[in-house]
Amino acid sequence: MDDKFVFPEIDEVGIENLDAISFAPNFNRYMFQTIEPFCKGKILEIGSGTANISKHFIENKSQIHLSDIRDNYIETLKSEYPQLRDSIHKLNLVDPNFDDLYRNHFETYDSIFALNVVEHIKEDALAIANAKKLLKSNGKLIILVPAYQILYNSFDTALEHFRRYTRKSLSSIIAPELSIVHTQYFNVFGILGWFVSGKLLKKKTIPRNQMELYDKLILLSKTLDKIVFNKIGLSVIVVGRKA
Repeated sequence: MDDKFVFPEIDEVGIENLDAISFAPNFNRYMFQTIEPFCKGKILEIGSGTANISKHFIENKSQIHLSDIRDNYIETLKSEYPQLRDSIHKLNLVDPNFDDLYRNHFETYDSIFALNVVEHIKEDALAIANAKKLLKSNGKLIILVPAYQILYNSFDTALEHFRRYTRKSLSSIIAPELSIVHTQYFNVFGILGWFVSGKLLKKKTIPRNQMELYDKLILLSKTLDKIVFNKIGLSVIVVGRKA
């Protein structure tokens, strides 16, 4: 696993994967439904990308702000959601000048969520500490990341993931900053596809046809998550509250 990824200004692999995931609307809604109970009040999404998840908050008329580190995603979001132009921000959680650049966002949000973002950040503990600064008192931070280092494969390398997590390892970087209020795994069914495509077939992007097939089987995915009580999954979720 390479720990010196080069940050591309245009994330071509990420764009291709986000496009494939956009063809799985049932999966995206399932992820939204999983985190939505923890997202109240004024909400900020870290790493909105092409808004596969945040569009559900927008449809629900939630008070949501979007953000990303890349200009092309920012411009796409502003074009797609012109009514939110003033609520779309360029944001880098580990910018060396974070306090000066984003002080006007400090203690602003009731909820912050980052889905498949923290694994891209080498200084993950710093990212969590800076996210805390943006939360109001009693605000919640919802983090979803890939689970289990043993599943690290060609997908992770192509997507520039520094690591994968467990409930324990993710909680360990959140707990020094926030009180842990919820942990779970998510999407046990996805482990098979991730292993076959990324580990055995060495693919670098998520096949669109695989996502479309998975999307048709979303009821099975939800059922399997319930059967295993969310104690295993392709992703792990931890929610922390600012004291």
